[in-house]
Amino acid sequence: MNVKATLSPEDLARACAEAMWKEDGASQGLGMEIVEIGPGRATLSMTIQSHMTNGHGIAHGGFIFTLADSAFAFACNSHNERAVAAQGSITFIRPGKLGNHLIAKAREISRGGRSGIYDVRVTAGDDVIAEFRGHSRVIGGTWLPAADNETKQK
Repeated sequence: MNVKATLSPEDLARACAEAMWKEDGASQGLGMEIVEIGPGRATLSMTIQSHMTNGHGIAHGGFIFTLADSAFAFACNSHNERAVAAQGSITFIRPGKLGNHLIAKAREISRGGRSGIYDVRVTAGDDVIAEFRGHSRVIGGTWLPAADNETKQK
């Protein structure tokens, strides 16, 4: 029996996120936090710190992109299939500012075969900072091992 069959989709998504988080030094190193995880969705947050601002005194777009990309990654890995970005693009709508607590909310738009499409909205309070779209590609492997309950019971 595999682990996917023994866990609810919500529990599977959370377990995958926990396993992935342990290996995600980039998101942790930038101070990101997982706010919410579910099948095909993820919400992460990050506060803009002084080392994340550019010469204009606003949030460097690369950090905003990275937050959106991390939310995308947790959403597309929530089904216990290892997936990576095949493509990602972002539209900056408003500047992020020093001290802003950014929220990146990712949702699955389409998933089939080895490919998926995910949209991520990055906000600071009621202000939309950016819109991101990512295309995922399943690369093989899982976050959680197959559970053989029969073997464990013997």
